Amino acid sequence: MTLPVHHRPTRLLERTFPTLSWGEPAASEIDDLFERMGRFLEAASMAPAVSGIWSPLADMHETDDAYVVEAELPGIKREDIDVEVSGRELGVTGEFKEREREGVLRRGTRRTGRFEYRALLPVEVKAEEVKANLADGVLTVTVPKAQAAKPRHVEITED
Repeated sequence: MTLPVHHRPTRLLERTFPTLSWGEPAASEIDDLFERMGRFLEAASMAPAVSGIWSPLADMHETDDAYVVEAELPGIKREDIDVEVSGRELGVTGEFKEREREGVLRRGTRRTGRFEYRALLPVEVKAEEVKANLADGVLTVTVPKAQAAKPRHVEITED
């Protein structure tokens, strides 16, 4: 999600517009609007999904032999993550448990609770050969392509 860019007011916006009878520069109204919109978008992006399940940030790229998914799961233990492949669908589910704290939590923006990432793979895969590795808070899942899905080099002959 792209947040709005907050620009500093220019001289044109710094002057007062007497016809509008605001009594203060128009730039301060615009600044206030940008600040409120930024807070709204920040709160909306941190809010849990309606179902209470959130989706981790992830990238999927394709190599000649496999699909590779890298999902950001910092602070989540290996035993709290499940990886499943069914047909052409990859699913990563689990739970990030909130830790015990002393004192009063003043602000919390980290997501906790159940998470789910699902991806539909374009071709058939070898489900029995899927590998997953968790290192430095990034889960890397390698899903090998089925033999028929691999690109085949065709030699061109002369007549």
